[in-house]
Amino acid sequence: KGSGARESPHLARAPSRSSTPASQARSGSPPPATPAASPDTGAALPLSREDWGGAGVSGSFCRAGTIPFADIAGAMAAVLGGRCFPLAWLCRCEILSAVRPSLWVSSKGSPRLGRVTLTFPCCRKAGQGCGRHYRAALCTQLKQPLAIEEVAPRPVRPHEVRVGVHFCGVNFADILVCRGQYQEKPHLPFIPGMEFSGTVLETGTDVSTVKEGDRVIGVSGFNGMAEECIMDHKMLWQIPDRVSLREAATLPVSYCTAILALEHRACTQPGETVLVTAAAGATGLAVIDVATNVLQAKVIAAAGSDEKCQLAMQRGAQAALNYGQGGLKAAVRKLVGSGGVNVVIDTVGGDIFLEALRSLAWEGRIVVVGFAGGTIASLPANLLLLKNVSAMGLYWGRYQRENFPVFSRSLSSALQYCQQGHIQPYIGAVFKLE
Repeated sequence: KGSGARESPHLARAPSRSSTPASQARSGSPPPATPAASPDTGAALPLSREDWGGAGVSGSFCRAGTIPFADIAGAMAAVLGGRCFPLAWLCRCEILSAVRPSLWVSSKGSPRLGRVTLTFPCCRKAGQGCGRHYRAALCTQLKQPLAIEEVAPRPVRPHEVRVGVHFCGVNFADILVCRGQYQEKPHLPFIPGMEFSGTVLETGTDVSTVKEGDRVIGVSGFNGMAEECIMDHKMLWQIPDRVSLREAATLPVSYCTAILALEHRACTQPGETVLVTAAAGATGLAVIDVATNVLQAKVIAAAGSDEKCQLAMQRGAQAALNYGQGGLKAAVRKLVGSGGVNVVIDTVGGDIFLEALRSLAWEGRIVVVGFAGGTIASLPANLLLLKNVSAMGLYWGRYQRENFPVFSRSLSSALQYCQQGHIQPYIGAVFKLE
């Protein structure tokens, strides 16, 4: 894993899954698809110029399959040019030999099943600190391809840590922010990338929580898509020995969203029934994993195709409904009767949200995670009254500012669940790159 020689990468693809467009804030997931991919979809970054008929992605290189970092720009370019990806994972310095289904995009540009993993180059060893320039994917203009540029390193401040990035998640929010459609709008130019895993290269004088060589996971404010990044030490978590860097990079956005939605907001109890929409997307699959294997709840997965429903069943859902073939409320009623479901986690919005709301049982809870369908529904307040149900929202990133202990606890829980083997992050395709 992750040694220095460069070799030609190869590509592996997983099943496909299509997506619904999106426009507003959503739960996270990464690069090429239609103008707005949904958590119900997956899409992947193109790995080479050949894979995308000319556009490529590049990055750092590692032995046995790495991707030139420049290809990342091509991938994001394809996304911003009209395709959207849910969670793609950009990797650097670790060889990804296994393949699990993940995101990629069909020839027609529609989002497909799964998540992609890319590998990067030029791993710097701990102790090298500030010195040479490093490469980063820069968004210099909205709705335009990213540019791979050499960035001059800066010294770390006393409370900061320099991390050599091994894996960086490309989430749905990254696509939106590069289009100017996300609720947070960083000043141009900026580096996308909300989450990453890697190795500590250098620490500031006041840092005692991590040391050089430690494996860490970090949550950044759009600066992770680079060979290295500098973070406040409070935004880094050490990765347990039994959790790989690749798995760790998939946890922050999708799994922390799932954990907070199910545990903190909906207070899901063992034996309750959970309905999750966009179930084949990164967040949807994380909800299935946590609800089933951690909380011991029963999951009904709702998705837009039979292929996605099959994936959700394979990942632990007890039942799956294709809402592309009929009304969601009627389908849920056939499964659970007139009683309804206890919890709904919705990332789609629009009519799907309204049908899911009407599917709730007495004192049920619905958690709004995003609007990947592109429509924000108006809530009929009388529905809340008739069944004493609760409707609530979840914007995971906001907890970082408003309630950091809850934010931190969600990530620590995700790492713990992964270390204990309770959850198994789903990666649909692994690419060895060049």
